[in-house]
Amino acid sequence: MDSSANNKEKEKVQVQPTPEEDPEKKRKKEEKAREKQLKKEKFLQKQAQQQAQQSSNASTSKKSEKKVVKRGGEGENPEDYVDPETPSGEKKRMARQMAKQYSPTAVEKSWYEWWEESQYFVADANSSKPPFVIVLPPPNVTGALHIGHALTAAIEDTMIRWRRMSGYNALWVPGMDHAGIATQVVVEKKLFREKNLTRHDLGREKFVSEVWEWKHKYGGTILQQLRRLGASLDWSRECFTMDERRSKAVTEAFVRLYKQGLIYRDLRLVNWDCVLRTAISDIEVDYLEIKERSLLKVPGYDKPVEFGVLTKFAYPLEGNLGEIVVATTRIETMLGDTAIAVHPNDDRYSHFHGKYAIHPFNGRKLPIICDAILVDPKFGTGAVKITPAHDPNDFEVGKRHNLEFINVFTDDGKINSNGGSDFLGMLRFKAREAVAEALQKKDLYRGSENNEMRLGVCSRSNDVVEPMIKPQWYVNCNDLAKQALHAAVDEENKRIEIIPKQYLADWKRWLENIRDWCISRQLWWGHQIPAWYVTLEDDVLREFGAYNDHWVVAKNEEEAQKEASQRYNGKQFHLSQDPDVLDTWFSSGLFPLSVLGWPDDTEDLKTFYPTSVLETGHDILFFWVARMVMQGLKLGGDVPFTKIYLHPMVRDAHGRKMSKSLGNVIDPIEVINGISLEGLHKRLEAGNLDPRELATALEGQKKDFPNGIDECGADALRFALVSYTAQSDKINLDIQRVVGYRQWCNKLWNAVRFAMSKLGDDYIPPANLIPEVLPFSCQWILSVLNKTISKTVNSLESFDFSQATTAVYSWWQYQLCDVFIEVIKPYFTGNDPKFASKRRFAQDTLWFCLDNGLRLLHPFMPFVTEELWQRLPSPRECERAESIMICDYPSTVEGWNNERVENEMDIIESTVKSLRSLAKESRDRRPAFVLCRAPVVTEIINSHQLEIVTLANLSSLTVITERDAVPSGYADAVVNENLSVYLELQGTNSAEAEGKIKKIDELKKQIERLEKIMNAKGYEEKVLPNIREKNQEKLDSLKLLLGEMAGLTL
Repeated sequence: MDSSANNKEKEKVQVQPTPEEDPEKKRKKEEKAREKQLKKEKFLQKQAQQQAQQSSNASTSKKSEKKVVKRGGEGENPEDYVDPETPSGEKKRMARQMAKQYSPTAVEKSWYEWWEESQYFVADANSSKPPFVIVLPPPNVTGALHIGHALTAAIEDTMIRWRRMSGYNALWVPGMDHAGIATQVVVEKKLFREKNLTRHDLGREKFVSEVWEWKHKYGGTILQQLRRLGASLDWSRECFTMDERRSKAVTEAFVRLYKQGLIYRDLRLVNWDCVLRTAISDIEVDYLEIKERSLLKVPGYDKPVEFGVLTKFAYPLEGNLGEIVVATTRIETMLGDTAIAVHPNDDRYSHFHGKYAIHPFNGRKLPIICDAILVDPKFGTGAVKITPAHDPNDFEVGKRHNLEFINVFTDDGKINSNGGSDFLGMLRFKAREAVAEALQKKDLYRGSENNEMRLGVCSRSNDVVEPMIKPQWYVNCNDLAKQALHAAVDEENKRIEIIPKQYLADWKRWLENIRDWCISRQLWWGHQIPAWYVTLEDDVLREFGAYNDHWVVAKNEEEAQKEASQRYNGKQFHLSQDPDVLDTWFSSGLFPLSVLGWPDDTEDLKTFYPTSVLETGHDILFFWVARMVMQGLKLGGDVPFTKIYLHPMVRDAHGRKMSKSLGNVIDPIEVINGISLEGLHKRLEAGNLDPRELATALEGQKKDFPNGIDECGADALRFALVSYTAQSDKINLDIQRVVGYRQWCNKLWNAVRFAMSKLGDDYIPPANLIPEVLPFSCQWILSVLNKTISKTVNSLESFDFSQATTAVYSWWQYQLCDVFIEVIKPYFTGNDPKFASKRRFAQDTLWFCLDNGLRLLHPFMPFVTEELWQRLPSPRECERAESIMICDYPSTVEGWNNERVENEMDIIESTVKSLRSLAKESRDRRPAFVLCRAPVVTEIINSHQLEIVTLANLSSLTVITERDAVPSGYADAVVNENLSVYLELQGTNSAEAEGKIKKIDELKKQIERLEKIMNAKGYEEKVLPNIREKNQEKLDSLKLLLGEMAGLTL
């Protein structure tokens, strides 16, 4: 309202003078005073306008100058937004201007090479800082990065970067596993494809040379890919399970354990792969669930082989006593049968106890034995054929009853001489058909039926696993397992914590029921077993390994020769090293020790053993983790790590296991860089799927990735994977979630762009903040930041990585970007003098928020946080670190917490949320009312009208109480028991609305002034009744008019 309006209003309000004064003189005096006041107001108004204009012109001029300087001319220079080329290893050279949109490719370029060149990843064994150590689960040398590796790297790098920033001497050791079987298979296929040669054509020495050549040329791809993910591994300590130091450790471990009586050689049943011609571990066996007769492709066979069939046949009894019918799913193994078992309480066969059946093909007498442990009278015929050399259960029966163990297969899966001349040289599944036909000819075949079964298949070769009896080296695990078990379950002296706790039950189950560990493999690639067989000149049996007591174990052949000479003093002998190699898990089980220099007493070993955390997938808890604990306790004298964190297995968005044949395998590099659907198809077509599988896989890709995969960047992929860790034992990975985090990176980018525009080129942040003097919104954002820091650190300490990502994300998204940045924008609009101090405080607080927020986020998203942090101005009073990754991790600040402010902001946010809900999608600025039913709430809303108007995008806000009229023609919502909101309904013309708002404001001011006069001290005594009556009529008239204007219901 202008001065003339004020003047008119004052004229209308009549005040009765006291009787002592001359009314005429009084009137003239007042008139003169009004004129004087009017002139003063006009002068001040004009002066304010001139100052504002000058300030605006100066600001515009300054901005124009800056634009000219930055852009080099009238328009924008596109080159100002493009990063210059950075020589490899140098600190990234960034564009003069921040790009208008976030680009993962541009942001993630050059930083890693600089970090590595600056040796930020290198730990110091002589440091006084407390150590924090993780050993990377060594990926196979043959491997390329898959999504499981990416999950491992994301979680472990989060831990390492956080601990490094928190003042720890953080060491993350990289390494590769020689992957015996996998690598040998890859190189054998390459040899055959390129030279049409087998390893046997080359011989062992030349073949191993070929493998080393392949390793140097192609191996280690995955380590380069880990760099692309941002993994801050200490590459100065990179190792390989077959390098010189690790090989020394493996030999030392074998010799020590043998000397302590924990390694021995025995003839036992193993999982045998007839294609690879080696024993394989349980983890290399996949099981197919077969419901009924099924034809499956088996390597080496032209036609599919039938499985899921229970075949019955009869054994004739000695002395023409009749026959006994047995049932089997592997009829070819009957060539090695040495007994028939029945249940001792099965009356059907009680008269056969102690009798013999006759083998129809070789005349061997098979005793009919009673075994209550194995035989289920209700299954099949109740009589079980026993083949001790080819079935795990039969093997145990053979030991219990002292039966003969007859192996009928060669190493490559053919029938040997023990199987009889009629079947000699046949492939085992060809023999299956031949044996059935031969039984039919002898009238001993009794039919077949569907049978549900589990079929073991080697994950490396796809061959059907054959149980075979073979001499192998074993580790006696009884005492080792007890120690490993107690380390995790002994509450009084717990040395290992397993996270999540649910896997402690698996730990107990496996270690309480452990079997001795077969550690030998019939391969050429690997650590050759340091054992030599002594063949004496006078030995009767000349076959290699015939005498189990003729073995000498030593670190090298020279020591073996010396020991053999002492043992067989004066005798002539010949030494031959065992051609077998050690199970890959044996060398990887030593990894926490060997990577730190064991068996030598190195500085690394003294400083960094035991390590801090072992992080890996729960699927290898026994195969690798338990064995590391057993070997660490025995050889290192302590547990190899104090905490075990087991991450979930990654599945596709539908919960299916990732498989090439389904087309749902996700390559992390393709997620980082993006790939078209055509590119995905090409990758599949370059594989070795058969036409039917390929068609299924291509269709699966079309369905899941119709537009390919968008470029997401390493930061978004890492953050998504870590955020998924709350999903129990499986992660159903939806790529769209990764895309969402990539878009969120753009939000971070824009937040910093906004900040840079408001801070200005000359801004220098203060060393600290004094919360008490800050505006309300600044106090609030610092308080919630403090809580976020606390929650994030507590979550990281308790391995709740998903909760940590939620805390950081929520603060950035919902508190900093959605509220704080929006609510401070009025401070930077125009040059209103009343906002001058608030503007400066907002700048300081914004800088502190970005600095802390980026450091808080860095372990999860290293690239974008480094780029944005480098653009922030540096404080004047302290020297800033060269990189964000060597800054201090944020810690809570005493004095930042403010519960009162947070409670008030909760009320504000609830109010805004209700108003936004009423506004729906409309962006029109409309007037609103807030009805407060409690004085304290009224005070809060009145104090924070600017925040509510800004966040809810209102044209005006009127606070009313229960004594006031409530609006009609307004949409309304109840916020809580003390608050309701009213928003003008849509449809009002915006120009009309603005005019209406001005009139309402004018009426409010008139009412306020009149009420002030009428409520003045002595009004009732000094003012004549008729004047008071007119004033009251005027007030009622103004209120009525206000009610009509605002749509109030009286």
